[in-house]
Amino acid sequence: MIKYQLSRNLKILFVGINPHPGSAKRGVPFSNNKMFWYLLSDAGLIAESRQELRDDVALKQLYARRFTKQYHLGLINLIDRPTRTVAQLKKAEAEPGRERLLAVIKRYKPRVVCFVGKFTYCLFAQVSACSYGWQQSVGVSKIYVMHAPHHGLAIVRVREFREQMREAKKGIKSEIRGANEAGT
Repeated sequence: MIKYQLSRNLKILFVGINPHPGSAKRGVPFSNNKMFWYLLSDAGLIAESRQELRDDVALKQLYARRFTKQYHLGLINLIDRPTRTVAQLKKAEAEPGRERLLAVIKRYKPRVVCFVGKFTYCLFAQVSACSYGWQQSVGVSKIYVMHAPHHGLAIVRVREFREQMREAKKGIKSEIRGANEAGT
């Protein structure tokens, strides 16, 4: 099973739909098709090279030890049950995950919550359609819907990751400014 990576100082909390059986077996999200990890590296959100990320042991160590503590990134799935395709999921399975995710956003207050794919966000928001990009915030967290990492041009996903990180860093700068102003 995959252990979620959560903490109070998250720049970006990634929300996946559910794990692939191979990823669940490894205990690392998106490890069956490592494109998500390669794109994080290409976008500069993590420092590990594609070569390092190909190694399952090294990837598991990154996820367990540095993903949250060093990079301030988090990950949670809307549905815990592993399936080979999202077509095997039922809408009702998302309800407990939706409630859990709302509680996580409230408690941890990530600067950005990134839904990996439209289907994930639509299940969460209980809507039939949405667009890619920025959505209505939840509390203090900005919401972003990105393209699935394994479909289409990689440069689109790299741009999306960089856009989210820019927004997360803006939040950090305004917090620092606010703290400095409060201290003077």
